Amino acid sequence: MHYYRPILFIILCVPIFAASQPKQRTRPQLGITLSGGGAKGLAHIGILKAIDSAGLKIDYVTGTSMGSIIGGLYASGYTADTIEKIARCVNWDLMLSNSASLHSMGMEEKEEYDKYAVELPWVNNGFRLPSGMLESEELWLKFSEFFFPVYNIKDFLKLPKKFRCIATDVSSGQAVALDKGEIVSAVRSSMAIPSVFTAVEYQGRKLVDGGIVRNFPVHDALDMGADIVIGSNVSGGLLPKEKINNVFQILLQIAFFREDENTNKEKQLCQVYINHPLENYSMGSFSSSNDIIDEGIETGRQMYPVFKRMADSLNRLYGPEKEKVKPLPAVREVKITDYAIEGLQRTNRYFFLSLMQFVRNRWYTPESLNEHIRVAFGTRYYQKIIYRLEPLTDTTAKIIFTAQEHPLTFAKLGIHYNTFSGISLIGNLTSRDFFVPFSRSRSLVSVNVGENMRIRGEHLQYLDRLNQVSLNALVQLEQIGFNTYNTNSIRDGVYQQLYFKAESNLSVALARKMSLGVGHRFEAFTYTPSISTNNVLEVKGNNQQNNTYAFFKYNTLSNNVYPRKGIRLHLEAGRVYSADPRVNFYRNGKEQSNDTLGFSFGAFARTTFLFDHYVPISQRVTLIEHIQAGFNFMDKMGPLNAYYVGGLSNEFRNQILFAGLNEGTRYSSSVANVQLGVRYQMFSSIFLTGRANLLYHDIVTSNARSNRAGYLSGYSLTFGYNFLLGPLEISAMYSEQSKKVIPYVNLGIPF
Repeated sequence: MHYYRPILFIILCVPIFAASQPKQRTRPQLGITLSGGGAKGLAHIGILKAIDSAGLKIDYVTGTSMGSIIGGLYASGYTADTIEKIARCVNWDLMLSNSASLHSMGMEEKEEYDKYAVELPWVNNGFRLPSGMLESEELWLKFSEFFFPVYNIKDFLKLPKKFRCIATDVSSGQAVALDKGEIVSAVRSSMAIPSVFTAVEYQGRKLVDGGIVRNFPVHDALDMGADIVIGSNVSGGLLPKEKINNVFQILLQIAFFREDENTNKEKQLCQVYINHPLENYSMGSFSSSNDIIDEGIETGRQMYPVFKRMADSLNRLYGPEKEKVKPLPAVREVKITDYAIEGLQRTNRYFFLSLMQFVRNRWYTPESLNEHIRVAFGTRYYQKIIYRLEPLTDTTAKIIFTAQEHPLTFAKLGIHYNTFSGISLIGNLTSRDFFVPFSRSRSLVSVNVGENMRIRGEHLQYLDRLNQVSLNALVQLEQIGFNTYNTNSIRDGVYQQLYFKAESNLSVALARKMSLGVGHRFEAFTYTPSISTNNVLEVKGNNQQNNTYAFFKYNTLSNNVYPRKGIRLHLEAGRVYSADPRVNFYRNGKEQSNDTLGFSFGAFARTTFLFDHYVPISQRVTLIEHIQAGFNFMDKMGPLNAYYVGGLSNEFRNQILFAGLNEGTRYSSSVANVQLGVRYQMFSSIFLTGRANLLYHDIVTSNARSNRAGYLSGYSLTFGYNFLLGPLEISAMYSEQSKKVIPYVNLGIPF
């Protein structure tokens, strides 16, 4: 519903009437009010585009929640077209979550980051439940970039367009009009939805979302001096009685009584009121952000004739605008000559600055400042780092960092189910600087309790102040049950493998996205067949060996679960030696001699390769490229160090993923698989993924081979749902060799 006050139409659009009235000495001041509404607030952009196109000059801007974000950018001097480009490029899922981009994490932190469903911090001599509320580090940093050009304007009435946003005081429940101070903090306060985002400490108050009490602040625009107010409202108001069907909707309806009453009063103060038809979207529909922006642009097109008539009438009555629209200030960098740090308790200033790699008396852009913050944030010592800039008299600035530290110890819990490994509960205890304060170390113990028992202990020690050189040591013990398959991919046996690994490596991080190093790995195996197989080679006994290797890692993935873009590369090359196998081989229950099989146990070279590439094709479609290979050279040990083919998730050592077969259906001492996939995001957390792959096995002729070189081809279709416990994936796989459809289920992230 849109309406326009009759008196406005007469004054602005009927010159005869206007000529009979006493002329105003000054041109009427125009204001615009943008309501809150979560994702639906992106529709405001279309109204601003229509206003800009019509040539209307807005003098005052007020907003709440998402309206304060859009309105704050507009008041700072951004054009509506630029705001549209920003909104379409923003990763809303990342900004409105407690997860930072994986780019922020150091190379040694990427694999463990955001892996567990529950993380319990150790606070005041006990583990505490998580608050469930979002700090949204990336949101703070992005706001700091957006509003950097006006960092030195502390009075919002001195912005290119006068601005005010609304928050709510938690202690009193009263609306608070914010028009002075730090615009980043003001806007963040205005959108701090209770129980979703943490409250913001601002000017001595604890503030949350202003939509609780004043979601549509029209009278604030009038109080500031606007003569004519255009109101854009995306809030749907109260639900009709036929749509109230459960207790949750009743409670929500009650919660919005006050806000709806206030909005109805504010509507009456608008000369032009615009209500957006967004019934098909909710406050959380950020996955449909482009569609919502398009809806707003369409509403703006409908309103354009009204805005154009207003602009033309004002120009006829008062003459063309003498003052040009104030642009966004041209501030791209600032020289920082002083600093202060607030909030440090367990860490000290020297430690913080060394992690930050921050130096005074240098020029900084907002992007470079944020990169320095991400470096420190990526160490996992801090759960929030924000900053504000204070202009100094010599045109330089002082930066004030506010840091909120992570507890040093966390207990983490996750659940995992897989068709291969069964159900398990995964527990983890991670502590930083456990042995020596400020030692830049991370110690962890992980336990997998279930059908397959696993335990791993690890200690990571950084050796330099920039966290680029690290020494990592770990031990792991696990017992895994394997199915064995015949040549027709039919399961016909089971055996148990007890595996022990002790490993250490020295790593140098060339950047947060790549590292290289060398390491040594000691491995010991015990093989015990549980059910005899038919015409399949069985192993019984134990083996131990050493493996010295070099490695290179590269990771630019946007996140670990359902990444939208980026590359993950892991290359390892080494030599396996000093093997001490005490094993017997059986076929059809009869022992086979090594001479007959052609097996021997000398040293051999080994290379593994993993490459994942994610390319966004559109807002909802992602192309997936996966290449995985393992090559042994001069390996005469047969199945002892073979690569096992099958499965859609990483479950055990030497596994080669293959869509179409179960884990361990085939094995080979040299294998390469190329897989292509397309993932479609149906809704915000629901995905459909199709994969096809082609695998070439037994490539290297210098190895002891039980099969001739050949190809395997397979396909899978996966329905995925990403929720609190991690991704739930239900798949159907098919291989042209097995000629059958295989179900596959995975829940959570593997050990």
